Amino acid sequence: MTVTREQMSMVMPEISDVESRIPIKLAQGGSAAVITVIFRICGTALILTAPALWIVPGSAVSPELLLMKFGVTLFFFLCGLVLLMRNHMDAQPEVYFDPIRREMRVLQKNNRGRPETILRRSYDTLGAANFSKRSVELWDVDGSVLMRLSLPDAKLRQALRMHFSGLVRVSEQ
Repeated sequence: MTVTREQMSMVMPEISDVESRIPIKLAQGGSAAVITVIFRICGTALILTAPALWIVPGSAVSPELLLMKFGVTLFFFLCGLVLLMRNHMDAQPEVYFDPIRREMRVLQKNNRGRPETILRRSYDTLGAANFSKRSVELWDVDGSVLMRLSLPDAKLRQALRMHFSGLVRVSEQ
């Protein structure tokens, strides 16, 4: 008994069809590694400088200066904490492209650490997708940029282009 190609495709979908149905997840990152290191170094320096202000010898003990020193210490500590937490991986949103539902979802972890949908857009409501070598810009129907995402590799870029084919206007830069 021989099996024809049409019978095989009914039983087992083609590989390209399976690949086009796999959701794509993009996390913020890309060239942010250098920026993250710089922010962590500066944040650590500010946090370590905050208590060091009280250790410095020869400082005056007037009440006005103590109040200013306390304010500067608090400012340095909070700014250092902000710089350390700004690019923390848990604070970064993730973008999911779902080809089955034909929608894009942006998820961010809430206070309990659970992902929460903060934006859901159907592919029909997207105006265009502009692909460059290392990023994609998603445009709204009114012509404004909805978001700009970095693409780490060519495979992910090609998979995203396949998701959008026929549904969203795709252009190259």
